[in-house]
Amino acid sequence: MIFSRRDPVIRTTPILDLRPTQMTVGMHEVERKRRSWGGKGADAKANVLEKHMVPVVLGPGGGRFITDHHHLARALLEDGQKSVFVTIVGDLSKADPEYFWNLMDYHGWTHPYDENGRRCAYGDLPKTVKGLKDDPYRALSGALRQQGGFAKDSTPFSEFVWADYFRKRIKVKALEKDYEGAVQEALRLAKEAAADYLPGWCGPHSASKPAPAEEEAKKPKKKGAKAE
Repeated sequence: MIFSRRDPVIRTTPILDLRPTQMTVGMHEVERKRRSWGGKGADAKANVLEKHMVPVVLGPGGGRFITDHHHLARALLEDGQKSVFVTIVGDLSKADPEYFWNLMDYHGWTHPYDENGRRCAYGDLPKTVKGLKDDPYRALSGALRQQGGFAKDSTPFSEFVWADYFRKRIKVKALEKDYEGAVQEALRLAKEAAADYLPGWCGPHSASKPAPAEEEAKKPKKKGAKAE
């Protein structure tokens, strides 16, 4: 049974009861969210929790599998928050446990890739958000989106797609040595035509068009035309 996001079923759930559906988070982004949360008063915190309900899918045995807001959940846990509001977006509690993760994959509700971008077995997914590992490229893509490098997109786990794009273009040492400089380099790379297939790409339209010389070269030559 699939629930409508426009008509959420709200529950309060301990953060440590939430089962992750991804392997990693960007700890840089987690820390940014933790600082923002820690600086708020009680009323503001309550407002954040109400506006950022964590979407979960019910699994066999009553498991609650978080499909988004992994960074927020980890940040809240780091700051001492014990529970969050969740909204049930899918009910697979009757699914055969053997095929549960196949169904999660089918719906785009899981991203079992490690900090090197390699796919892992579903059994390797952490049992709680506390077990999520750091992927600095996921933090980079999150920072890039904050600066308008690409638009928020409905594609599931789109930030990870961008993280993989930068994985081969920006060295991890550059991230460690000059994080802000790496973000600016990512912003430049995100506008290039080579990235126009990625979700939320918002580079200049001219970037995705071939240069006039390239267009001319692609035109079929007339018979009898002499090469210059």
